[in-house]
Amino acid sequence: MSEPATKAARPTRPVTREWLFRAASHYLERYASTEANLRRVLQRKVMRRAQACGEEPSAFEALVDETVTKFVELKLLDDRSYAEAKLASLRRRGTSLRQSAAKLAIKGVDRETVASVMAGDETDEADAARRLAQRRRLGPHRLRERAERRDRDVAALMRAGFSYSHAAAAIDGEADSHD
Repeated sequence: MSEPATKAARPTRPVTREWLFRAASHYLERYASTEANLRRVLQRKVMRRAQACGEEPSAFEALVDETVTKFVELKLLDDRSYAEAKLASLRRRGTSLRQSAAKLAIKGVDRETVASVMAGDETDEADAARRLAQRRRLGPHRLRERAERRDRDVAALMRAGFSYSHAAAAIDGEADSHD
């Protein structure tokens, strides 16, 4: 038997300012991001490429910072608008305020921005709990065994970051007729 033909290994290109700008641009075309998240993505890309070239990844730290700063100056990267859009999306899905704040923090949005965006959020916590119950088919949206599963359903909403009162109200309530 013959061995399968292997691709000729191309030499890995070095990390350059242009490559880093193109990589960041391509990433931002596909995903909304924060400064901290884009910095993490670019650092991972630089680490892979630099190690393949036998270079030290930390030597390109200033280049990564320069690239992120360039995208902020071009207004293609804005933590506040990202946080507003992400919070609106999370709340529509039924995410609690507590869990929404944690998800924004994971993406690198600073506490002050999270607090100011949360202050502007008009979504009622009880409505968000009802939306999550509907999406996960808990409580009034369960097809059968509703009474037997009540405590588990309440616990599921509490694990999602809702208070007992909001979780119990969402589970004990009736399904909306227009759902």
